[in-house]
Amino acid sequence: MQNRIIYTLPAEKMPIFSINHYSHSFLKTHMTTQSVLITNVTLFTNPETPLADNQWLLCRHDLIHSFGPMESVPVADNALVIDGTDKLLMPGLINGHNHCAMTLFRGMADDLELGEWLNEHIFPAEAANVTPEMVYWCTKLAAAEMILSGTTTVADGYFHENQAARALLESGMRAIPAQAVIDFPAPGVPDPETNIDAVETFFTTWQGKDDRIIPGIFAHSPYTCSPDTLQRAKALATRYNAPFFIHIAESRHEQQILMDPRGTSPIRHLAALNLLDKNSILIHCVWLDDEDREIIHESKAGVVVCPQSHFKLASGIAETAKMDEMGIQVGLGTDGSASNNSLDIFREMDILAKSQKLRTLDATAMPAKRVLAAATRNNAKILGLSHVGEITAGFKADIILIDMNQPHLQPFYNSDFLVYNASGADVETVIINGRIVLRDRKLLSFDLEECMAEVRKLAVMTLS
Repeated sequence: MQNRIIYTLPAEKMPIFSINHYSHSFLKTHMTTQSVLITNVTLFTNPETPLADNQWLLCRHDLIHSFGPMESVPVADNALVIDGTDKLLMPGLINGHNHCAMTLFRGMADDLELGEWLNEHIFPAEAANVTPEMVYWCTKLAAAEMILSGTTTVADGYFHENQAARALLESGMRAIPAQAVIDFPAPGVPDPETNIDAVETFFTTWQGKDDRIIPGIFAHSPYTCSPDTLQRAKALATRYNAPFFIHIAESRHEQQILMDPRGTSPIRHLAALNLLDKNSILIHCVWLDDEDREIIHESKAGVVVCPQSHFKLASGIAETAKMDEMGIQVGLGTDGSASNNSLDIFREMDILAKSQKLRTLDATAMPAKRVLAAATRNNAKILGLSHVGEITAGFKADIILIDMNQPHLQPFYNSDFLVYNASGADVETVIINGRIVLRDRKLLSFDLEECMAEVRKLAVMTLS
């Protein structure tokens, strides 16, 4: 147990009141400015620290203010009190890679190999159905699914990304929405010659608008973007100090379909184009050799793996444990709903851990603590978020409460059960930027029924 109390921000003396006395509409309207005190809770601060029972944690405005054992619980300062009995408090999960709007295509083209799935089903479906309205509502549906399963931050990459950013902002999430770039006519960018200009317009629209939204650029892949497009995209990202995302080394045969290859592997192609640095985020990285991994390590680029998607599309199993041991920053994402089909990071953590054990035939490979780091602190570092990903005074108040009073969560000896036992359905409360957006599994930030009705309408049009 942590026998300490940490104060970093000034207190204001006001009476305690209980969350049970107030309606969800009250919370939705007012939680942006209230303090929140969570009591009698089990605390998970970071993967290296043991669970601490009978703790309290105070959020003030958008920050974690302080925490400690119940014998030192403070007089609440303008605080809404949540009783955390039988609950576990942990950092909100981070989804390092998603195409949120692809919820519309969930289950539409299952049991296909990657090339057929992408070229014969997904690309045509996107050409026919991706509109600003579709991106807005389907991104909002993804946000609901992520919040309900404990994800507080997402890195998204898609078309009409203005609408994705709008939907994620309204949902209450923290997000890195990235405008997609390809060298073909795309939704919202019918002329490929203007694809980089479209990203710059996106940057100027969203940079500095809200501290929960950090715009980025998503260069789809080196088989849909020419070397010139990739270099122009990276130059723009560098000029705006923005994250640069790219799908890379996902399939065994990717080298054969690169546009004008400059290296003998997809990673060496990127290196030859000077695209790799600490702001480069490499998605998938299933098919790497030792030289590729050394290049990534030296460049300080981050890697985000999506094991459920890799399994479903039979892409392979990324050597995540080896990369992690080398010191490469390894994070975790779901990919889009069309290739997963879930956006539950708890589920993703379980598969990541077990896939590494299976690949290496070593039951000690990629232990649970390293997987928890991938879904929290590592993802935060990869995405350039310096104040999320762990429970620390002064960090953003992005936290979740898990209902431990469940048969599959008993008994709980240590934090490993978060990887091997827990699921998104166990999440009861979500606080993002100090604001309660989920309470008693009720979404407070927007009308979920309206959102689902709008997506169902879009699905009917997609099938007609």
